[in-house]
Amino acid sequence: MRHTLTVLAIVAAAAWAIPVQGAQVLHMYSALDTAETQLYIPQFEKDSGIKVEWVRLSSGEVLARLRAEAKNPQVSIWFGGPSQDHIAGKKAGISTPYKPALDWTLPENGRDPDWYWVGYYFGAIGFGSNADFLKKAGVPAPVSWDDLLKPALKGQIAIAFPYTSGTSYTVLATLVQMMGEDKAFEYWKKLHTNVHHYDKSGSAPVTQAGLGEVGLAISFSHDLIAKGSAKGYPITMTFPKEGTGYEIGGISLIKGGPEPELAKKFVDWALSVRAQNLMQKWFRIPLNPKAEVAKGAVRADQVKLINFDAVKAGEDRDRLIKRWRSEIGQ
Repeated sequence: MRHTLTVLAIVAAAAWAIPVQGAQVLHMYSALDTAETQLYIPQFEKDSGIKVEWVRLSSGEVLARLRAEAKNPQVSIWFGGPSQDHIAGKKAGISTPYKPALDWTLPENGRDPDWYWVGYYFGAIGFGSNADFLKKAGVPAPVSWDDLLKPALKGQIAIAFPYTSGTSYTVLATLVQMMGEDKAFEYWKKLHTNVHHYDKSGSAPVTQAGLGEVGLAISFSHDLIAKGSAKGYPITMTFPKEGTGYEIGGISLIKGGPEPELAKKFVDWALSVRAQNLMQKWFRIPLNPKAEVAKGAVRADQVKLINFDAVKAGEDRDRLIKRWRSEIGQ
């Protein structure tokens, strides 16, 4: 029986100790939304005959867990989360290289030069405003980073913690690369006065904005659609005119993981057209050029992107997170 786990490590360890009779088992940390993971995993199991035991954590939590388990890895693969977090994982020594056999070429920013991680989707940071809130407040949807600082948005913004969420760390890294580090932190201190709360998950604020619990969410474009407007919530999606950052969603094999060969099979499957076509339901932009793109999904050429350096973002992650926690006080 497959266990879908979202609990603490001790519970996960106990569940994983239960053998699955007559089946190969792959152990995984997924940084994707639980409902989305539940879309991919059953299809992989059906296609491969391999069972998957998985725990859902936000990307920053995955990285922290893998660091803690480095001497005794509990999983073989990390599925999802921005490449900058996977780059930080490479720097921490928790991943191992694998070059999948492809009949197409990943873009230059779609993999590690030494194959310590591979990318499989694209998504841009955007703003999701509750249209009812905008009408009541008498303000237009934000179209710049400075718009988020307006007094009308005081206590109305939801965003995740940068140390738990790859989404929110992407926002922080974007601001640092756009503004310079000191100015970015001064900006976030101003933004903080308009933040209603911080969440562990980067996509959770979208639902909260959709329900009217807050006026605005900062998240990735695919989440703003999949968890917002596609569900019938009155979410208006906009992007900053100065430019925005983005993610290449990554997959990493874990150094010393218990099932390396099964993990390689999952990577191969995740980059296939069959798997990438499933992303239409979550409005991600697949990297496989043969895969289909959902109507309304936001492509890279539809928004103004900064020259985002994911490698620098990954290498600077620990230092920037430490400074954020010190200066923002969360």
